[in-house]
Amino acid sequence: MEASSDLEVDINGEETIFLNKRIICKFSGTFRKLLGKSTCSSSNLKVIFNDFPGGAESFELVSRFCYNNGQFTVMPSNVVLLHCAAKFMEVTKVLEQTEKCMEEIRYWSWPEVLLGLKQCQELETSSEADSLAARLMDALVEKLCLAVEASPSSAASACSPESSLFRFSCDSKSTESFKNCSARVTWWFDEVLVLSPGLVETFLKLMVSRKFDHLTIARFLFYYQKVKFCSASSSERRKILETTIDTLYVLDRRCVPYKSLFGVLRLALGLNISKSGMNKLELMIGHQLDQATLDNLLVPSPLKSSHLYYVNLVLRFTKAFLDEAKRGSQLKKVSSLIDQYIAEVAPDPCLKPSKFLSLLTLIPDSARESHEDIYRAIDMYLESHAGLTNGEKLSLIRTLSYEKLSIESRAHISRNRKFQGIETPDEQQQQQQKQLILRVEKVEISGDNEKLKEHIEGIQWRVMELERACLKMQNQMEVIKKRSKNTSRGSNRSLPKLCS
Repeated sequence: MEASSDLEVDINGEETIFLNKRIICKFSGTFRKLLGKSTCSSSNLKVIFNDFPGGAESFELVSRFCYNNGQFTVMPSNVVLLHCAAKFMEVTKVLEQTEKCMEEIRYWSWPEVLLGLKQCQELETSSEADSLAARLMDALVEKLCLAVEASPSSAASACSPESSLFRFSCDSKSTESFKNCSARVTWWFDEVLVLSPGLVETFLKLMVSRKFDHLTIARFLFYYQKVKFCSASSSERRKILETTIDTLYVLDRRCVPYKSLFGVLRLALGLNISKSGMNKLELMIGHQLDQATLDNLLVPSPLKSSHLYYVNLVLRFTKAFLDEAKRGSQLKKVSSLIDQYIAEVAPDPCLKPSKFLSLLTLIPDSARESHEDIYRAIDMYLESHAGLTNGEKLSLIRTLSYEKLSIESRAHISRNRKFQGIETPDEQQQQQQKQLILRVEKVEISGDNEKLKEHIEGIQWRVMELERACLKMQNQMEVIKKRSKNTSRGSNRSLPKLCS
């Protein structure tokens, strides 16, 4: 800068700048402290900065201020760099001017505020950048809210969450009509993408606190996620996804497209996001489970699991739905959906009996008008799990309600060897089997042939089971008699006689 430069300054290893010690020390308190009496020495000195905010660019801006004897224009395009550098160098006069410029932030244009935020995120080593970013972000959101409120087309709710406006992707080709429809409320989407995930999170929190239209926020979240995922690292993707989930969780459910939540779920399962974020996502899906389809629920199990589908996830979805105490058509719809899911996962040879039983007993019995799907699912499960114990088989079969089966199913189950082959270890369990499997309501015989036929089939079912029980008891009695004879031969003690 000057021919009589006697101070060498290394800025973060990026660039070396030569200055006049007397000029720089006149304005900078930091240099006065560093150089002290050495400012009067004729020998050259060297100062090394390893963490100077903004690097050589911001240092040169403050240096020019000093060389111009305090005559320097502070404007929105340089105020962030000047402020952080002046704070580091303790140049009071610069700080006064930057503060005055920041007080006029409400008069800045949208691009100027956005540029200031971009500069803040580049000043990672400066604590001052955080406070400036907060002020700039507040101004940015205020300008956006005012711009949308002033536009007659700001009623974003006119567009459905399931509409094509949600179908953003990195490589999508939009039609002219799409552009014209969406541009009025989404013009800022691409511009905000220059911000870091941390600043976007702050931006979204302010948007929600300012009661910005929830539908537009949701649209931006999915757009932001899809565009950023194209080039983000694994850690950045995790941050983006957690921000998306945290924000969606506080939005009105009607503004969040339900199908898109399953897209977020697939990404979340592959990124190992935080437990808190995963819980929120599961609750959002679970609370609207009546909108789901079977394909939505058939999520592959985690890599370390042996079974085919992620059954625990569906259990948590359903419990979240039931916790909201939903009744009527919604509950019946979910009941039907879960029965379909049970039938789909039943053939999985790696699905444990306890997990399958949890699925069978998940929905209240009052929500099921029919047990047809349940019977078929149990039948398939027993077919794929031949090694089950009698107790495990019995716990599954006892979930069936005989009166909720069709005439055809009742006839089929009476001939089904998988159901007939269950043996109970003693008379007490045998009695439980009869009570739990054959939960038959008393049907008054009337002139109606169908009811009479149904009643007779029920009686035949019970007679068959009683005959099997009697045969089993006879076999047990024979075993007991043989044991008593063997015992009497080896001992002189008298034994009580068995009643025949």
